[in-house]
Amino acid sequence: MSTQQQQDDGHIIMFPFMAQGHLTRFIALAKFISQRKPNTKITFVTTPLNFRRLQPTLQTNNICLAELPFSSADHGLPPNTENCDSLPPHLIATLLYASKALKPSFDNLIDEIIRAEKRVPSCIIFDFFFGWATETANRVGTPSFVFTPGGYGTAMMFSMWLHSPHRKNGDDSKELIEEFHVPKFPDACRLHISQLPSRLRDSNQEFTTYAEFYRMHISFSQKSDGMLCNSVEEIEVVGLEALRNLMEPKPVWPIGPLLPSFLLQGNQNKNNGCVASQSRTGKEFGISPESCIEWLNHQKPSSVLFISFGSQNTISAPKMMELALGLEKSGKCFIWVLRPPSGFENTTEFKSEWLPEGFVERMSQTKKGLLIKTWAPQLEILCHRSTGAFLSHCGWNSVLESLSQGVPIIGWPLYAEQPYNSKMLQEEMGVSVQLAIGNEGELYSEDVKNVVKYVMDSSQGEEMRNKATGIAEKIRAAMSEDIDEAGSHQKGSTIKSIDDFLANVTSKKLSYESVL
Repeated sequence: MSTQQQQDDGHIIMFPFMAQGHLTRFIALAKFISQRKPNTKITFVTTPLNFRRLQPTLQTNNICLAELPFSSADHGLPPNTENCDSLPPHLIATLLYASKALKPSFDNLIDEIIRAEKRVPSCIIFDFFFGWATETANRVGTPSFVFTPGGYGTAMMFSMWLHSPHRKNGDDSKELIEEFHVPKFPDACRLHISQLPSRLRDSNQEFTTYAEFYRMHISFSQKSDGMLCNSVEEIEVVGLEALRNLMEPKPVWPIGPLLPSFLLQGNQNKNNGCVASQSRTGKEFGISPESCIEWLNHQKPSSVLFISFGSQNTISAPKMMELALGLEKSGKCFIWVLRPPSGFENTTEFKSEWLPEGFVERMSQTKKGLLIKTWAPQLEILCHRSTGAFLSHCGWNSVLESLSQGVPIIGWPLYAEQPYNSKMLQEEMGVSVQLAIGNEGELYSEDVKNVVKYVMDSSQGEEMRNKATGIAEKIRAAMSEDIDEAGSHQKGSTIKSIDDFLANVTSKKLSYESVL
């Protein structure tokens, strides 16, 4: 196929922020677009270290990687740190602010692409934290679209930072309101101050700094040409309506769930497990997927609790100790992805002293607990028939992976939009119970034991599982595509949505001369 034929459906630029969950989401979208429009060229833009890590995962004819120079040491960060997963939590904000330094190189890259191809790209799909990419798009005359995770969490985040409904007299007030209505949401939707991320409850000066940053990027999103959302129309009705209210009159396309196809096969996948061909983001697992599946194969259906707090999250040492004691008291089998407690570097080797004395040995002897350091094959674990619940930080990628398999969630949100996701899962969907939030307040082993047994043993827990199974069916229906008996092409809501988006952007043939 000639170069010109390959470019018949245009050229899309994708620009994710340097964090594991963001990269995972963007990679999945790139592959989804490639499936729907094989003749669309896609350029995936990132920094050198992320470039090298991602290269093996993006080996397709129409997806290429482009790197932007970035020196972390120039911005007060440790050398060779270009991803949130290699940073302690207190430095993540520094990386956020430093990423603005990528703009000149990004501008140059777009100019080089235009000169080489004699036309502007079809569009730029950018991460929320790279909102300034809209300025680049406007300069060269191409559409730009922000790509976000879930509808509910994103809409809550937009509304809270824009309107500060939790402060009695707006931004200048140190006095917080205990319970309040969130603008752009239904009247019945109320938040308690305890459900907010800590940044929104910060002291006045800290709040003002974050508010300025988030409002600037929300404004960029609203000035873009629309939004892609990694969600499903049928499962996030309230959240997507609120998000459309906030983005009006710009369109919002729900194009999720962006998951590997083997996760969307229904009960035929719930046998003895399925193994993905490779890690989606180039990470090395702390245990092979095959070994993990072999361990799960020896457990009863829906009997195992999976515990993971995501790629850049962790809990305090005291809470880690109580969690371990509670798991042991519950008597449930579990798989736990271990990371050093808060206050320690992510790269620190995990120490058994952070767990109760003899805990590791007892789990090994009884085979009750499988302890995994660093990375776990999360997709394979969640789609196994033995997995009965997921104790999660409620990051949106993890939420979709769990719900796609009908697995209920025990929520332990830690930061960003995760508390909002947890609220929606419990109050709107009825598929979750929240155990804790962040590292605040007290947590006792009895709390852990009681919540685990409630979700995995009680009739209420069974109802949660049934609701999660119903959501899984809606997710599969959204991703379906068939020819019916009458010969009509039937598409699920997500397939319609991504096709509509691509029809909009690839139909605009913008010439090189139009930007001169």
